[in-house]
Amino acid sequence: MLNYLKYLTLLLLFISTQFVALANTNETTHKESLVEEVEHEAKEVEHEVKSELHTEGDLPKDVTAYVMNSIMTHVADANEYHIATIDHKHIVLPLPCILINKETKKVSVFMSSKLHKVHEYDGYAINHETGRVIDAKTHDRSTFYDLSITKNVFHMILGFIVLALIFFKVKNAYEVRPNQAPRGLQGFMEPLIKYLIDDVIKQNIPHHDEKYTVFILCIFFFILINNLLGLVPFFPGSANLSGNIAFTMTLAIFAGIMINFNGTKGYWKHIFAMPGVPKPVLLILTPIEILGVILKPLVLMLRLFGNITGGHIAVLSIVSLIFILGDLGRSVGGTVAGSVLAVPILLFVNAMELFVAFLQAYVFTLLTAIFIGMAVEEADHH
Repeated sequence: MLNYLKYLTLLLLFISTQFVALANTNETTHKESLVEEVEHEAKEVEHEVKSELHTEGDLPKDVTAYVMNSIMTHVADANEYHIATIDHKHIVLPLPCILINKETKKVSVFMSSKLHKVHEYDGYAINHETGRVIDAKTHDRSTFYDLSITKNVFHMILGFIVLALIFFKVKNAYEVRPNQAPRGLQGFMEPLIKYLIDDVIKQNIPHHDEKYTVFILCIFFFILINNLLGLVPFFPGSANLSGNIAFTMTLAIFAGIMINFNGTKGYWKHIFAMPGVPKPVLLILTPIEILGVILKPLVLMLRLFGNITGGHIAVLSIVSLIFILGDLGRSVGGTVAGSVLAVPILLFVNAMELFVAFLQAYVFTLLTAIFIGMAVEEADHH
């Protein structure tokens, strides 16, 4: 009898244990489902709050943030060329994408229009706000090398073509009308070229001017044509090429090579062991002079980049007054007030920008000529 009671007690304990385990499992599952439900509701509320804060109908609510984002997007590079927006439809010029995956070394070549037809292509997608190609998984650009024909590269090729057409036209004018007074485009280019040769190149590189004339003229006109094309507010202009640090860095590297690779013995002697200076002082001066070798092209790069980017942002900020005061069209009075305030300032700033386009090309050229002159002239010529 006792044995029966013992077995019965063990059986009841086992059954009760299973019921408790089942109850705990159900409770855990119920809690997990509750957590998922709460998280889902929290995400929906967060999305609604963000939508409420940032949009009102089709227009963003935070106008200043929207305008700032538009300005920074405009001055940045892109893998497509945005031409216009009509009825919320973006008209863009697709550009070739050439991408190399850093991990697999796979090269992907396709037109950016493919990323508009499908959400993801060959592991890449496009950020529609910035116009840049991104990794479809990580949503950043650190996983691949971008060798694409971007908006700035397209603009640079366009500038080269325009410049070539101008110089071929001037060359033909000299052949068709030899020994005659220049006119038209020839009449504009000749005094400009003569001024650069006589007052910039010969003045600063007096004994080696012929050797560096082509390089200095190329630098000046290439910067100038891209500065001027950047002032055109519609396609194919408006790119901020001279305000791109990669572009100004490339020009500065070429200038640095021309300065330092042609430096005379006297130039390098002045850098490493300045004649007539006591040795203790050389311990201070020599590192400064060596630093100056790097600083010269660095100054050229940053000066051009900063001035052109600053000019573009100033113009776009003034235009944005119309949208900020008009609350993106929601306030007619604000739009009119913004237009009255912005248009005269914009005309003045645009005129200044035209002047700055010439000035920055001239300053870059002048400094390059001065640095080259300092490097190639012998000591007895100083």
